[in-house]
Amino acid sequence: MDATNIWLAIAVMASVTYAIRMLPLVILKREITEPHVRAFLHYVPYATLTAMTIPAAILDAPTLLAGLVGVSVAVLLALWRVSLVLVAAIASLAVWLVEVLL
Repeated sequence: MDATNIWLAIAVMASVTYAIRMLPLVILKREITEPHVRAFLHYVPYATLTAMTIPAAILDAPTLLAGLVGVSVAVLLALWRVSLVLVAAIASLAVWLVEVLL
């Protein structure tokens, strides 16, 4: 791939990214008052983050079992409202322990 194609690809990706963020602001000029739509939009960031994080956490672990244990431990600790740093540290420790013990 030569330099022209790379810059063209970057320009296209930047344009698409900008359009995705700009179009809702242009199309929806007034505040959204519908409660169901507002509730849906409230949870979109959480759903997106979960959809990106969970598969990566499971599949990037050394084994599938270690990934499942790590995610399970993280979910349980998060439900108990443990701090994010402790959740990450303890879930990582759980993955390591599964790998060492098996």
